[in-house]
Amino acid sequence: MSRVAVAADKRFRRAHVKPARQRRNWRVWMERTVGYGLIAAVVLVGAYHSAGIVGQAHMLQIERIVVHGNEQLSSGEVLAVLSGLRGQSLVWTDLNAWRRRLLSSPWIRDADLRRSLPSTVEVVVSERRPIGVGRIDGLMYLVDDRGVLIDEYGPQYAEFDLPIIDGLSARADAGTMTDGARVELAARVIGALRSNPEVARRLSQVDVRDVHNAAVILTGDPAVIGLGDQQFLQRLQSYLELAPALRERVADIDYVDLRFDGRIYVRPAGNMAPAGAPKTRR
Repeated sequence: MSRVAVAADKRFRRAHVKPARQRRNWRVWMERTVGYGLIAAVVLVGAYHSAGIVGQAHMLQIERIVVHGNEQLSSGEVLAVLSGLRGQSLVWTDLNAWRRRLLSSPWIRDADLRRSLPSTVEVVVSERRPIGVGRIDGLMYLVDDRGVLIDEYGPQYAEFDLPIIDGLSARADAGTMTDGARVELAARVIGALRSNPEVARRLSQVDVRDVHNAAVILTGDPAVIGLGDQQFLQRLQSYLELAPALRERVADIDYVDLRFDGRIYVRPAGNMAPAGAPKTRR
């Protein structure tokens, strides 16, 4: 049997290729549709959350300021220093800057500002504690143990039972500046006597013009008592024990020197000898 030549039918190959091309077009269309759908979904979700944030924006603004720890300063006085903080962003406002503003107040020794949801800043202040009434350049000031002049002393501070402190300035022309060594000496004297409330209540004046010899005056006793620069309470207690016997020998005492342990030097009133020069010995 003879072979018959059959012409190649090109349509036979196209029949197998054409459906594959259609499947690829369908997949591209589906991928694009899903992609656009996802983008639209993201946009819708973002818009929803943005609307929620706008609706809760008041929670991110400072609406309340709560003050703790103040005694001498009223809450209103603290809030006056923080004028402008209310309405600021709870998240972004610089609380350290507001803290520095608080520390500019002489009464405030330290302060801490804390964020608290919703829309609240809590302020915790630590106030200065005056140790005495400093007499400087003819004026009277409440002064703390660091030599900070808290405020000018007046009737509004009558409840403070504090000794008068002289000699806090190193120079007569220093104005309201205090000298660190003299402040430190006054603080040590007052702190030492506080351990004995009975003696502390009698402390009327402290003079620290001589940084090596603090002098005090007690209520009910006109004598100036030199205590030196250490053992303040012990020396003063020894004087109080011996005071009646000293008065028997010297009725009017001007100055008592207690710097020399075991010995007490007394200067009678009216005697013009330099302070500390012994005139009567016991």
